[in-house]
Amino acid sequence: MHQVRLDTDFVDYAIVATYFAVVLGVGFAAKRYIKSSLDYFLSGRALPAWITGLAFISANLGATEVLGMAANGAQYGVATVNYYWIGAIPAMVFLGLVMMPFYYGSKVRSVPEYLLQRFNPAAHQFNSWTFALATILIAGVNLYALALVLKFLLGWPILVGIVVAAVIVAAYISLGGLSSAIYNEVLQFFVILAALIPLAVVGLHDVGGWNGLQDKIRSSDIGEAGLHALQGTQVGDVSNPIGVSWIGIVFGLGFVLAFGYWTTNFAEVQRALSARDMRAAQRTPLIGAIPKLFLPFVMIVPGMIALVVIPKLGTTDALQFNNSIPLLMNQYLPNGMLGVAITGLMASFMAGVAANVSAFNTVVTTDLVEPYFKPGQDDAWYVGFGRVATIGGIVISIATALIASTYSNLMNYLQALFSIFNAPLFATFIIGMFWKRMTPAAGLWGLVAGTFAAALTFVLYKAGAISFGSDLAESMIGASLAFLVDAAVSVAVTLRTRPKPVAELQGLVYGMANLDGAAAVSRGSMLMGGGVLAGALALTIVFW
Repeated sequence: MHQVRLDTDFVDYAIVATYFAVVLGVGFAAKRYIKSSLDYFLSGRALPAWITGLAFISANLGATEVLGMAANGAQYGVATVNYYWIGAIPAMVFLGLVMMPFYYGSKVRSVPEYLLQRFNPAAHQFNSWTFALATILIAGVNLYALALVLKFLLGWPILVGIVVAAVIVAAYISLGGLSSAIYNEVLQFFVILAALIPLAVVGLHDVGGWNGLQDKIRSSDIGEAGLHALQGTQVGDVSNPIGVSWIGIVFGLGFVLAFGYWTTNFAEVQRALSARDMRAAQRTPLIGAIPKLFLPFVMIVPGMIALVVIPKLGTTDALQFNNSIPLLMNQYLPNGMLGVAITGLMASFMAGVAANVSAFNTVVTTDLVEPYFKPGQDDAWYVGFGRVATIGGIVISIATALIASTYSNLMNYLQALFSIFNAPLFATFIIGMFWKRMTPAAGLWGLVAGTFAAALTFVLYKAGAISFGSDLAESMIGASLAFLVDAAVSVAVTLRTRPKPVAELQGLVYGMANLDGAAAVSRGSMLMGGGVLAGALALTIVFW
C-alpha cells in the first residue's frame, strides 16, 4: 500500500500561505475599482485579450480537469486526448470567430440573458435556474477534490479542507467580483503549470522516456489500446478503452458536448464578455486554445505514468484514479517542490470553484433577482446582493461536494453534468442563432425536452436499465440524444407557433449581428484560429 501522506515541512507550508495571502490581496485590490454592477459582474468590460484569454483557459483548469484528466489518462490512456484536440479546440475556435459577435454585440451580461432577447422570459428563467444548479454542482466537485487532496497529502479532515477553501474563494470573489477572479485565474494558470510540468518531466525520465512508458502501458491492463486516440473506434468493432465508436467521439463529444460546453457555459463565456472590445472578446478563446493544445502532455501523461509506477492503482479508496497526481507528487517531489505542487493543486481547485461561483452570482443576480424578484433597485443594491449570492453559492457548494464524493473518477461525473445541462442548451442556441424562424415557444420546449432526455438516459444507466461501454460513453450518447431530441422538438413546435418579428432579432441571429468596422473578424484572428485547428489535427494524426 502506498502511503499518500506527504512529509511536508515549514518551507512547503510557507509557500502555500504566501499563495493564499496573494490571492486575498488581489481581492482587496480589485475591490477598490468596483464602482458599478458592470464592474462587479463583468469587470467593466475593460480587460485586454491576453488577460481574458489566460483566465478563459484557467477557469477550465479546475479540479475536474487536473485530477480528472490525469485519472482518465490512467484509466483510458491516450484516448483521453480526444477531450482536447476533438473535444475542445474546434469549439473554442467556433466561439471566438462565430459566436462572440452575437454575445458581445448584443451587450448581454450572461448566456441566459441572450435567451431572453432571442426567445422569451420562460426560456430565460428555465435556463437561469438550470445553469445556477449546474454551476453549484460543478463548484462542489472542485471543493470535494481539494478536500480530498488536503486529507491525503496533509492529513486535514475532509470537512475542514472544504470549509477552508470555500472561505478563501468566497472572500476574494465577494470582495473584488469578476476582476478578482480573473486576475487570480491568470496567476493560477502559471502556478498550476509549475506544479504539473516537473511531475511529467521527472515521471517520464523515471520510466525511460516516452518509449519506456509505451512499453509499460502495453504490459498494463489497458494494453496497446491505451496508446492510441482513435484506433478501435470502428462502428460494430469497438475496442478502444473508452468503449465508444468514432460517431460518439466526433458527434457526441466533438460536436454536442464540446460545443455545448465551450460556447454556452457562462463560466467560460463570462471571461470573454469582460474583454475591452469585440476584437479582444473574439481573441479570448483563441488565445486560450493555444495552451489547450499542449495541456495533454502535462495532464494525461502523468496519469499514464501513475498507472505504471503505482501498483494496484484504481483498486482501493486511497489508490483511486483521482489520486494519480497526488500519488506521483508523493513519489517524486522533494520539499519545497512539494509546496509548489500543493499550491498548484489548490490553485486549480480554487480556479474551478471561483469560475463557477462568479458565474453563479451573475446569473442569480442579473437573470433571476433583477428581472423577476427585485426589479427597479439601484445599482449598489444589486452589487450587494451579488456578494450575498457569492456566499450563498459557496455554502450550497459545500453540500453538493458530497455528491461528487460518490465518484472514483470525477471526470465521469462532470461529463454526465455537461450532457444534461450543456448539450440541450447548445442545440437551442445553434438552431435559434442560425434559423430566424425558430419561435419563442420552441426555445423553451426544445430546451426542456433535451434536458429531460439527457437526465433520463443518465438515470436509466445508473439504475442498470440500459448499458454503455463506460461512464464516458454514456455521457457522449446522452449528449447526442439531448441534442437530437431538442432539435426535433424545436422544429416541431416552431412549425405550429408564431415566430418573433424579424425586426426584433437584430444582433441575435446569423446575418444580423451588431458589427462595426472594428469588430469584423481580423486576419490575425482567422490565422490564429486556423493555426490551432491545424495543430489539433496534426497531433491527432500523430497519436492516432
